Amino acid sequence: MTYTPVAPIVTARLSQYDDAHTLSRAVETGAYSALRRALEQTPEDVHETVKAAVLQGRGGAGFPAGTKWGLMPPKFPRWLVVNGDESEPGTYKDRILMERDPHQVIEGALITAYAIRASQAFIYVRGEMALAQERMAQALTDAYAEGYAGRNILGSDWSMDVTLTWGAGAYIVGDETALLESLSGRRGMPRPKPPYFPAAIGLYDQPTIVNNIETMSNIPWIVLNGGEAFAAIGAEKTHGTRMFALSGHVKKPGVYEVGSGTLTFRDLFYDERLGGGIRDDRRLKAFIPGGGSAPWFFEEHLDLALDPTVVGPAGSMLGSGAIVVMDETTDMVRAAYRLVRFFAHESCGKCTPCREGASWMQTIYERILGGQGRVEDLALLEDIGNGISPGPYPGAGPRPGDAPVPFPPRQTTICVLGPSAVAPVTSSLRRFPEEYMAYIERAAAPVPS
Repeated sequence: MTYTPVAPIVTARLSQYDDAHTLSRAVETGAYSALRRALEQTPEDVHETVKAAVLQGRGGAGFPAGTKWGLMPPKFPRWLVVNGDESEPGTYKDRILMERDPHQVIEGALITAYAIRASQAFIYVRGEMALAQERMAQALTDAYAEGYAGRNILGSDWSMDVTLTWGAGAYIVGDETALLESLSGRRGMPRPKPPYFPAAIGLYDQPTIVNNIETMSNIPWIVLNGGEAFAAIGAEKTHGTRMFALSGHVKKPGVYEVGSGTLTFRDLFYDERLGGGIRDDRRLKAFIPGGGSAPWFFEEHLDLALDPTVVGPAGSMLGSGAIVVMDETTDMVRAAYRLVRFFAHESCGKCTPCREGASWMQTIYERILGGQGRVEDLALLEDIGNGISPGPYPGAGPRPGDAPVPFPPRQTTICVLGPSAVAPVTSSLRRFPEEYMAYIERAAAPVPS
């Protein structure tokens, strides 16, 4: 597979103009023309257009947006919630969209609210994203002032209020049910599904559609160009374009918008128009294909297509589009520890296996790295992981050629934060046991007299 550039959809405006976040530049380059087009149609027609596009959610789960909208029961009031709580380690594509092209997000949210006959729309921005909050707030104020939001939008008889809010910086609020809890004024903890499927029992226990920022940013293009045109871009089973945040040990880290499923990890890492190769021309050791919570991939996975239907059966996920590259100099024990420590800190504490297990694994890692590790600690790490995410573990086996384990993993927790803490443990421990043993043997060596 060879990388062929495609015309950008969601980054078209921000890639050309430094002031793409302003209303004047946004309108000059076509912002809100899709909203006008949508209001000339019925909500059902707009819904059918998005359904024809087969726009898979860009927040990680990949469920088609048009199908998701159709799951709402005929009950009112109903809400639209736009999830801007981007918090996965390595992910920063949604932040760029909110900072650099907030009007595109707002327009997509308004069109969606119209299509699903929402009573009100909410945009939830991550607590630490100060610039994104500022840009979104200014854009929403300007949209109200010019009649793009609020009462009788664009001279029509349709009105829609959009409420902007932000959280306190909890990773767990990236989970849609935890976000709804936070938005309701309660502590951000996930709800069990069933019965709390947001489309049926969501915000304030009313039907709610939760869509991601990048998903919303695709809606204006789809309305203007048609669902079939969007579906024609990308691969057979994954459509449109996707944004990938490429970071770690590559020469050109950044956010790249590419045709969904039309290139491989090798293309993304090594093509001069994209990642440009591994830094200092070193050898690739491992990479995380879908953010910190994804099981790791290795050199033999480089030629897999960036397609969720390909990556999932291979033992991991594309998730929210964050890819972290690690070269041959990486200490894999420390890399796994950093992720385990993050997830242990971000556990909301609602589920005992996650609350206790992630902290126990962090303690064991600190013992190993501190020179007090024991051989039995390796089996203990796997045993604790099995209590959070019952085996077989996600990810590739210890050596090339081992049969992959389909993703997603089983879990004993309400949400996937628990298995997220297990993924780096099993990925590194099974692939690089000698690095763990090196720490343990160094600690066990007699001290010279």
